[in-house]
Amino acid sequence: MKERIVLVRIGTSQRMERLLQAALEGIETENVSSIAAETMQGKRILFALAMDELGPDETFARWLRWLRGTPCGLQGSVGCILVDGGGELYTKAAAQELALAANGAGCMFPGKPLVEGTGSLYNQHIQAQCLGLTWEETYVRRSRELVERLLRFQMPRFERPRLLMLHASDQRRSNTVWLGREILRRLPEHFHVQEICLQNGAIYDCRGCSYETCLHFSKNGTCFYGGAISQEVLPAIRSCDAMLFLCPNYNDAVSANIMALFNRLTNLLVQQELLDKYLFGVVVSGYSGSDLVARQLLGAMCFNKTAMLPPHFCMMETAHDPDSARQQAGIVERLDAFAGHMVQVLQK
Repeated sequence: MKERIVLVRIGTSQRMERLLQAALEGIETENVSSIAAETMQGKRILFALAMDELGPDETFARWLRWLRGTPCGLQGSVGCILVDGGGELYTKAAAQELALAANGAGCMFPGKPLVEGTGSLYNQHIQAQCLGLTWEETYVRRSRELVERLLRFQMPRFERPRLLMLHASDQRRSNTVWLGREILRRLPEHFHVQEICLQNGAIYDCRGCSYETCLHFSKNGTCFYGGAISQEVLPAIRSCDAMLFLCPNYNDAVSANIMALFNRLTNLLVQQELLDKYLFGVVVSGYSGSDLVARQLLGAMCFNKTAMLPPHFCMMETAHDPDSARQQAGIVERLDAFAGHMVQVLQK
């Protein structure tokens, strides 16, 4: 049976209507403009979010509340996001918030699932130069390619999944590391598991080499700084099927070493995208704000670095004092469920 697109319209704009007409030409489409749970499971969903210069309207808030309150509302669905902005701000923040809410409702996102247009479309200008098109023509082409990728996407499965766990925490005191290792302990023996701590050795941030310079180093299996990321981390990412990032909340963001890794991944992506690799996360906050870190993680690794976002990709906990994570009510059941979910996603 021919796949169809379920088009979820959130807000309206004239440019979005022109964009959708071109991007969906010849494709069977089911339009959804209000919350309709019966149409949303097991579908190919394109979220079309239009906003003015002040950001999303109240329709966006209603969708977020429904998604957050319906853990299985999008079960079995695959989604992509098209955001059209009236100004230069808020497009990416809104897309991250929507993706996290939809993912929590069971929606899978392929790598690089976002096309956004700011009010001026200046964010299209680099690709427009490469393609020899106008900014709006580039915007239309990228939107059409997004729809086609959404229709083609299939979740890969693996006989012996290779899982890489990455963290930058004190291994003796960290609640986050304890949670990560408890998840690994629950995985079947045929999973091939590797753990890398980014505290080992000096982790330098990206210096922003030109594309040609970065490509030169990448072809030789290193980058300008070399070191542990080039010698150990990037090869491990290259060979894995899934990554599990352990991210304690540092001032409502990932730690400096995790951020450095995000930036240094450009060196890998100039030759190999991560479209065939899954992203999982464990986020622990001492007080609050785990959703902020989860949005940063999916924004960096799925929107930007092209990894797939499986449904319910992130386990979020609140624990401050050493060893307090294991004392949380229901933690064993949540660990069992998250590990079991990883197996269900990855195993053939």
